[in-house]
Amino acid sequence: MIGELPDVVLSLFLIFCRIGSCLLVMPGVSSARIPVQVRLFLSFAVSLALAPALLPIVQPLVGAGDDAQNLRLIFSEAMIGFMIGMLGRSIMLALNFAGHVIANAIGMSQALGPSIEDSESASGLTSLITLTATTLIFVLNLHAEIARALVASYGAIAPSIGFTAQASLIAITDNLSEAFLLCLRLSSPFILYAVIVNFAVGLANKMTPTIPIYFISMPFVLAGGVVLFGYSIGDFLTIFMQEFQRWVLRG
Repeated sequence: MIGELPDVVLSLFLIFCRIGSCLLVMPGVSSARIPVQVRLFLSFAVSLALAPALLPIVQPLVGAGDDAQNLRLIFSEAMIGFMIGMLGRSIMLALNFAGHVIANAIGMSQALGPSIEDSESASGLTSLITLTATTLIFVLNLHAEIARALVASYGAIAPSIGFTAQASLIAITDNLSEAFLLCLRLSSPFILYAVIVNFAVGLANKMTPTIPIYFISMPFVLAGGVVLFGYSIGDFLTIFMQEFQRWVLRG
C-alpha cells in the first residue's frame, strides 16, 4: 500500500491538472471577483469528488511510465483542461462582446460599472447581462453538467493520447466561429435599431442643419433602446443558455 501511495498522489495531481486548468478559465468560477484561494480550493474539491471515477483511467498510465513520461502527462493534462475551458470561455466572450455592441447601439457605452468577469470597468449593461447569464448557469444546474462533461472528456481525449495542438486549434477555431455567429444573433435587433435610428437622425439633421438634432434625439434613442432591451432580454438569455447547454452536452 505504501508503494502505491506515490502513484495515487500523482494520479490525483494529474486529475487536478485537467480540472484545475479548465476551471481556471471556465465561465462563472474564473471571475476576477472570486478570490484566488477560493478558486484553488474549489478545483481541489472538484478533483477529489471526481477522483473515484477517474483514478482507474489515470493510475495505470502513472505506474507504467518513468519521470519523463510523467512530466509529459502533467503538461498534456494541463493543456487539455485549458483547451476545454477556453471552449466554454469563448461562449461567454461572445455574450460579453454582444453586450458591448448593444450598449454602443443604444447609447449606453459611457455608463461604466464594475465588470463581472474582468477587473477592468465595463458598461453597466454588459455587467448586467454577464451577471444574469452567470447566475442562470448555476440556477439551471449547468455547472454540474460541466463536471459531467469533464468526466466524459477522458473518453473523448484519453490521457494516453495526450495533447494534440492541431486538433485543439481546429476545435477552438470552430468554436470561435460559432461564438461569432452567436454574437451576431444576439445583437442583431440592436444593430438594426442603431442603423434605422442613426439614418433617421442623420436625415433630420440634413433637413434642419441649424438645430442640433443629434443632441436632442439622444434621450429618445436611449429610451427606445432600453424599451427594446426590455422586450428582447428574455429571448436574448434563452438563446444564450440554449447554446451554452448545447456546448456542455456536446463537450
